[in-house]
Amino acid sequence: MKIITRDVPPRAAWALEQAGVHPLLARLYAARGVSAKEELDDALAHLLPPATLLGADRAAALLADAMAAGRRICIVADYDCDGATACAVGVRGLRLLGATNVDYLVPDRVVDGYGLTPVIARRVKETGADLLVTVDNGIASVDGVRAANDLGLQVLVTDHHLPGPQLPAAAVIVNPNQPDCRFESKSIAGVGVMFYVLLALRAELRARGRFDAANQPKLDALLPVVALGTVADVVKLDANNRRLVAQGLRRMRAGAVPAGIAALFRAAGRDVRAATTFDLGFALGPRINAAGRLSDMRLGIECLLTDEEARATELAQQLDGINRERKGIEGEMREQALQIAEALFEDGEEPPPALCVFDPDFHEGVVGIVASRLKDRFHRPTFVFAASQAPGHEHELKGSGRSIPGFHLRDALDLVAKRHPGVLLRFGGHAMAAGCTIAEEHLDTFEQALQQVAQEWLDAATLLRRLHTDGPLAPEYRRAELVDTLHQQVWGQGFAPPVFSEEVEIVSQRLVGEKHLALKIRHQGQPVDGIWFGRTEPLPARARIAFRLDADEWQGVRRVRFLLEGVEL
Repeated sequence: MKIITRDVPPRAAWALEQAGVHPLLARLYAARGVSAKEELDDALAHLLPPATLLGADRAAALLADAMAAGRRICIVADYDCDGATACAVGVRGLRLLGATNVDYLVPDRVVDGYGLTPVIARRVKETGADLLVTVDNGIASVDGVRAANDLGLQVLVTDHHLPGPQLPAAAVIVNPNQPDCRFESKSIAGVGVMFYVLLALRAELRARGRFDAANQPKLDALLPVVALGTVADVVKLDANNRRLVAQGLRRMRAGAVPAGIAALFRAAGRDVRAATTFDLGFALGPRINAAGRLSDMRLGIECLLTDEEARATELAQQLDGINRERKGIEGEMREQALQIAEALFEDGEEPPPALCVFDPDFHEGVVGIVASRLKDRFHRPTFVFAASQAPGHEHELKGSGRSIPGFHLRDALDLVAKRHPGVLLRFGGHAMAAGCTIAEEHLDTFEQALQQVAQEWLDAATLLRRLHTDGPLAPEYRRAELVDTLHQQVWGQGFAPPVFSEEVEIVSQRLVGEKHLALKIRHQGQPVDGIWFGRTEPLPARARIAFRLDADEWQGVRRVRFLLEGVEL
């Protein structure tokens, strides 16, 4: 591993500090591209205007017409946390704005697969719906939208994924990544796109005289759900996304949250009044996602929709139980996948340029998480496959991939498809995460083809794991209250949480729980506790470590400790 210290533009750091930003935060923000305090202003007034989101105005007119005519609206969701939160925001927001006939449908991961398919379109029609609205999907659903049109449904696509060569023939498409869209935040999550459609709809209804600025419904009540979906989907936290998340967190900390989010915090043993992005990404998000992976995402959506505390508590407990089951399955799969991956190369050898792992007993709902764990362990683009459980697809494998910087996974799949026609039955995704379906008989061909692309695209420098840090931590900043200040900021993908690095003395070390390394560290001449979760190999007496700051409490006293992230030996 190579530990790299981020550059800190001195003028930007100085300007932020002069504007009243804490010196440490000024340094951290400057290193992440912030050059003026105004960029940190998270007021709703600074959100990008809905008018710049292509199709939002036409979507608003379409929805307003449907509401005026009393037509039935059905939202087709996705089965991950972004899809679930987008669906909940859509249902809640439309009802808040006066829609009286709104329902939703969420595909089954195993039976239906991803997105709006012809089968899903028929199912929507059978509900009696007139207008079909996709959230967090639909931009690639050419066949599904065509089928919906043939059935007499109007289709509004709201999505944020990259479009393919052909756009679906929907009545309206709202997606910042479609051609000719001027909306600056190309990284907005699906839940954010739906929130923007609702902002446009409120403006349209205001223009039609349904209400005025004084008595219009307040859509900011939806922001805690928007924040949850944005963080959980690991989209880049650009300035606009940071504002959405900050506004959501502010309402959570004030206790202004839907019953389901409050119940999820309780189920996770977290305090909603001290909510952080870490809570959303690592406590609430996985519990919502677990429903889509192992059970029925309607549980997650209903938890976000209910206003009854008892019902919310019951659903949150169910989601917590499903998440514990998911962790057990993931742990077993991870160990098996590690054994398979390690068998691909001898001890002491470098892993192959890309990894491809399959076992007949793998659960397809967890392959993405396991791929992510293997990618982190070996720093290689990784695909994990499971046998399809969908009826009629018994000899197909469903794979989920995770990548490393410098290797665009979807583009790699596209090249594999061109070089080996027929091997990939379906594929899609992004630079860092993608999925595909192949026939089981083509697994070896796929593995060899993926490794060939990786061999061509990756060099030794790219295959060396790099950990970007914020450099040394001054001893005066090693305080519990400063840890709290850091945790309260909006951190995430593309706006990385602070990680510090420097050479320290390892005074003592021991294993705890047989899989974690507990350390006594001398930092700047003073003792500090440290822990490295999941590490069992001992460290040398002196080492350059990368660490995050945490605070724990012992006998009523809060102390700072270091959470180790890496070491440069």
